[in-house]
Amino acid sequence: MENKIEFDCLVAKQSEQSQVVSFVAEADHIDQIAQISRVKRDEEKQLVGFQRGQVANHIEEIHDYLNKNDAVLPNSIILAFIDGVDLKIDKGGRTGKLSIDIADPPSGYVVDGQQRFTALKMLKDKKFEVFVSLVICKNEEELQKQFILINNTKPLSKDLIYELLPSVDGLPHRLGGRSFASKLVQKLNFMDGGVFHNIIKLHTNPRGVINSTALQKVIMQSKRDGALRDIFKLEGDEGCLDIMNDFYSAVQQVFEQDWFLKDGSNRVVGVQNPRTSRLIHSAGITCLGVIMDASYSLKNAKTKKEFAALLNLLKPHVAWTSGTWNFSPLPKQWSEIQNTQRDLNVLREFLFKTFVDELKKQEGVRNE
Repeated sequence: MENKIEFDCLVAKQSEQSQVVSFVAEADHIDQIAQISRVKRDEEKQLVGFQRGQVANHIEEIHDYLNKNDAVLPNSIILAFIDGVDLKIDKGGRTGKLSIDIADPPSGYVVDGQQRFTALKMLKDKKFEVFVSLVICKNEEELQKQFILINNTKPLSKDLIYELLPSVDGLPHRLGGRSFASKLVQKLNFMDGGVFHNIIKLHTNPRGVINSTALQKVIMQSKRDGALRDIFKLEGDEGCLDIMNDFYSAVQQVFEQDWFLKDGSNRVVGVQNPRTSRLIHSAGITCLGVIMDASYSLKNAKTKKEFAALLNLLKPHVAWTSGTWNFSPLPKQWSEIQNTQRDLNVLREFLFKTFVDELKKQEGVRNE
């Protein structure tokens, strides 16, 4: 028994897939059985863990409050286990005895309440019990699913939630399309030689400059009723990955000066950022998605070369890093474009209309 800790618990009748119990414990007890697993990438670029980083100011505020004599903390800390835990339910079915292994590292994970838990551990010379809810999951996928569903309605980083989605099945329908898009975006970021290699801003790649949500929007829209819908049916995930990489590689080639930062000798020294180029900005990345779909549907473009030839039609009309967008009825300076729905609608409509008009002119010349 010296390598185990026991708790009297209440048993809730909920899911047949997972067991849920509640008990009371001090921070030291929780620390012996559960850990905070923060999300990161292993050497094979696979996602490991699921918790966000700590917020120091918030933790300090909680700690200061808990030090007061009249402090109460009714919110429970939620733990999840895959193994290392044994539940014996009493005859009545409502109470039981929970036996948990004490291991290094602990076998349980803090699914919700990591900041409260951290603040509790900082308390000195004060015993403070909290309510703990514990979920016994059948596997790691189920554990990550519980983390997503428990935290999805809370003000957590959406980047973190979205990055975890591809590793979990059985999510609500509204998250299904996002899961596919997130998986594709992560593949684009880690694609050796790809246009987005290591420059997409993810929870595990915070130095990236391309907004992951912007690319996800392009993918979700295209898979609903654009090029990716057809490509996915014919070629699956890899086909979608290739066409996204080919299209934005063509974007990089045609608008090279707006994509790259260059020194006085015209050598590439880095990638532009959203402040210096609206091409790298969420507005540019998102709105160009309509050109990918139009190029595919109107001209059957699928390769970098085919996309580049069509994107050149737009080149005289864009103002990614300087100049003015010739919007009707009111033109707009390049730097005035923001990631608002109004600006996105105006830019998307302008790009599409200009593209179609230029195609018609091109066809007219050929028919003369």
